[in-house]
Formats: sequence, structure tokens, C-alpha cells
Amino acid sequence: MIYLDYSAQTPPSELALSAFLNTPFLGNPNARHDLGKKGGKLIEETLLNISSLLGVLPSEIIYTSSASEANNLAIKGVAGYFKGAKKHIITTHLEHSSVSGPINYLKSLGYEVEYVDLDDEGKVDVGHLKELLRKDTLLVSVCYTDSEMGITQDIDKIGRVIKENSNAYFHTDASQALGKVKLSLEYVDLATISSQKIYGLCGIGALIKKENVLLEPIIHGGASITPFRSGTPALNLIVSFSAAVKEAVDRQEERHEYVKGLNSYLQSGLKSIKGIYINSTASSVPHILNISIPGKNSEEAAMRLSDKDIYLSTKSACSHENAPSHGVLMLTRDKKRALSTLRISLSHLTTLEELKTFLAEFKDILRGI
Repeated sequence: MIYLDYSAQTPPSELALSAFLNTPFLGNPNARHDLGKKGGKLIEETLLNISSLLGVLPSEIIYTSSASEANNLAIKGVAGYFKGAKKHIITTHLEHSSVSGPINYLKSLGYEVEYVDLDDEGKVDVGHLKELLRKDTLLVSVCYTDSEMGITQDIDKIGRVIKENSNAYFHTDASQALGKVKLSLEYVDLATISSQKIYGLCGIGALIKKENVLLEPIIHGGASITPFRSGTPALNLIVSFSAAVKEAVDRQEERHEYVKGLNSYLQSGLKSIKGIYINSTASSVPHILNISIPGKNSEEAAMRLSDKDIYLSTKSACSHENAPSHGVLMLTRDKKRALSTLRISLSHLTTLEELKTFLAEFKDILRGI
């Protein structure tokens, strides 16, 4: 098969899989017996590893079951703590559904939600952001790298504007950024990361919550390693996640350069095909290439490619079927392009031969739809 859907889920690396399989059964890490203490020590080691790699404190890492849970904990948790005292939220049209979903839920409860403008490259207009910030702004949530077009934001610049002009918390979903760009979390209050996006196992993610951030848990009852997320710690997954984070950070630069070359080759091939528009911008990571085929059914194109064992997405895997891409629509102002998107996501595992085969098959399919 030719897998071009790495932004949806990555296969576990040998290192991450080995870490999972070689972590011994130590009972419940919260238990007070010797096995539990050994498990607790392993978890402490993972917290030290991840914190040193990302430049945060071990106590600021909250393990969750996924990035979706982490995003919900960040957004609903902050709102729950303040209990309606501040009801203004700022976000973008580029967010994953696990960010827009809880924000829309809060909107249904009476919260006011505003969307910051984007420039032609899809970057946040910090001047407009400054205008939107108010005394009652509770939260600003801006993805580090969006999942559809791969647009990476200047998180430090955005964070400084927020800190200088408000008391709002700043949340970023960095699940698509880790392993693709060097993360900077100095001005971030809450950040989401995920194992399944960095060649780790599915079922584990984390919310980084800076010490000064006030948060109400969304899961209550049951001891854990943090008061902010109840439940028995998934020791094997946590150890594997820690290994995946280290591998992603250590090999980020070499993988980025390799994927950059693949992206250049792919864009060159796609530009030679009439009727294809490239939506990813100069601010996009090379790992994600979003295109549109206006006048043609992108869902059908994806299914026909699937019949040939070539796999990609029309949008983010968690987006609603047949709905236009909000990000592409806001960036291009073209509904036809937003309704006909395909997301090709690349990896250090992708080969040039695979892309040659994809381009040949894609050309053939476009003639028949």
C-alpha cells in the first residue's frame, strides 16, 4: 500500500513499540506496594524526560487518553474553574474539531466566541487579535500547526500579544506540530500533544498546563498521578509515549529536510496537472499538502485511490463528511475549493517511488471523475 495519511495517524516506531512491550507489569502505579512504587518511579522518569525535551516542568504534564481529551480538558477545565466570571473566547477557523467542539459547546451555554482574522498565508493577524482582547477574555485557543493545511503559527508572537494586553489564558493544540517544528512554549499556558501523531501508540496524549493556570477537572473520582485527570495511569502507554517524544524531538530536523524534498517533488508534479489548486501556503509544514480539485468529487477521488491501495484524506479525519473545509474557505474565499479538498500527508517513511506511483494513478483517476 501507499500510505499518505500520516497526519491522521502514524504507525508506531520500533522504539515506541519496544518501549511498550518491554515495560513490565507492575500493577497499579498508584498502589503503595513495591510493584506500584516501581511503576510510579517509571512515570516520574517519563515526566522528567518529556519536560526536559519540551522545556516545561514535570509537574506541568498531565497524561490523557488522547489529544481530543487534552483539548477538552484545557477548554472546559478553564471555563469550569472560572464558572462564567469571564465568558469571552478567541479562536481561529483553523482549529481541529476537538477544539472547535468544546468551544461551540461553551457558546451554547452563553459564552461569546470571536474569530481572529488570518492573513494571506493563514497566519494570525496579531493586530486584529490585540483589538479583540478584552478584560473578560477567558481564553485564546490557536493551533500551533493546523491539521488540514499544515499552517504553522508564530506562537511566541501571539503569546506575547496576549500577555501584554490581557489576563487571558493561551491554549495551543500542538499535536500536529510536535516532531515537525521546534516547539516554543514560553508564552503558552496550555498545550496539547499526542502520541499517535509522532509514531507512538494510539491511546495516550498529554496536556501541558503551566503551574499558574487554574483548571477544573472534567473527570472526577479515582486516584491518579495528578489531581487534574483521574484514572489509573496507563504505564506501558506512558513509557512508550515518552520514548516517542524523545525520538520525535531528536530526529525532527533530519526528518524535516527529507520530507521537504518530497513535498517539493510532489508540488512540482501536481502543478503539471490541470485543474489542481494548492491550498497549503509558504507557512505550511512540508508534511501536509492540501489541494483542491474544483468541479470534481474529492470524496470519490479518495475512494478510487483507496481501491488502488493509496490512502489519503479529504480533510482532517475528525471533520464532518461532505462539509466544506472551514480553513480553506476562510483562506481562499472559494466554496468550490473548500468542498473539494484532499490532504496528502507525508512522512520520513514516504518514498519517492510511492509519490511517482501516486501521481500517475491520480492523473488517471481525475480523467474519470
